[in-house]
Amino acid sequence: MQKPMRVVITGATSGIGLHAAQQLLSQGHRLTVLCRDPKRAVERLGSPTPQLRLLPTDLANLSQVDQACQQLRRDNEAIDAIVLNAGLQYAGAQQARFSAQGIELTFAVNQLAHQHLVTALLPLIQAAEAGRVIITASEVHNPASGGGRVGQPAGLGTLDGLKRGPGFEMVDGRSDFDADKAYKDSKLCNLLLARQLVSRLAHERSTLPVITWSPGLVIPRSADGFFRDSRRVNPLGQAIFALIARDLLRLTVSVEQAGSLLVDLISADQFAPGFHYLSNVLKGPGRHQFEATATSDEAANLKLASELYATCSSLITHACSKPSGTA
Repeated sequence: MQKPMRVVITGATSGIGLHAAQQLLSQGHRLTVLCRDPKRAVERLGSPTPQLRLLPTDLANLSQVDQACQQLRRDNEAIDAIVLNAGLQYAGAQQARFSAQGIELTFAVNQLAHQHLVTALLPLIQAAEAGRVIITASEVHNPASGGGRVGQPAGLGTLDGLKRGPGFEMVDGRSDFDADKAYKDSKLCNLLLARQLVSRLAHERSTLPVITWSPGLVIPRSADGFFRDSRRVNPLGQAIFALIARDLLRLTVSVEQAGSLLVDLISADQFAPGFHYLSNVLKGPGRHQFEATATSDEAANLKLASELYATCSSLITHACSKPSGTA
């Protein structure tokens, strides 16, 4: 029987993360769940126990993320796996939304919060016997992929928007606001974050697996989960999309299947130190193959990865030094 792992996870109260968390708990692993709504977490995962810890944290507020990091560092307990799974998108919205620190919301939640978490907690991950980092990315980071070809493609340019600091709407600083592109860009940033983590570890003469993955297209039948904002903005369009993609063409993966894939990434032994990207590739109606896949060229740009990481670090430091709600 596998030794129980200590897992820190975001995005575990709905969708893929919820099903993964439920499986991990049933297998006897210890979970620390960063959650914006502890009441909902209790309803879905159960009350806190020695096996389940709920750490109230709004990923859209870097001050709260910083407080969670400080608490976990004070605990000084090795982390076997950190799972950066939370993903926010509000495709269809016409105007940008902003975090407590004035950062475009998609980027604040999907990238900045996760970079701060993994950077601050990296010593605890390295202290584990076989620590690892898992980041939920998406094939839409790649303009050549099926999802990446729909709408405006991912692309960060020279990070001009990000470099301007709080108040930017798009990372590249040139594109008009597009919520769908903002999500694609954030997933591209997630892959670059993973690349930079591996580079930093190598510089420190340290290694561990940094695993990124794409679950494929997941359209749950429930009202919550990944597409909840899109359903509110365009309920008819989303219903038609789900009917065609999920029910007629069978292009999707169930939440349960994707959750099981995530559990395997967390607990499997086969990953060597270094960067990994796996994608649940569509092979035909109702058929997917989970396999190692090449990222886009931009997601493999190590110079861009370094610049993105440094720019984000400055933004995080600035945000955490000020009270919530101030830019």
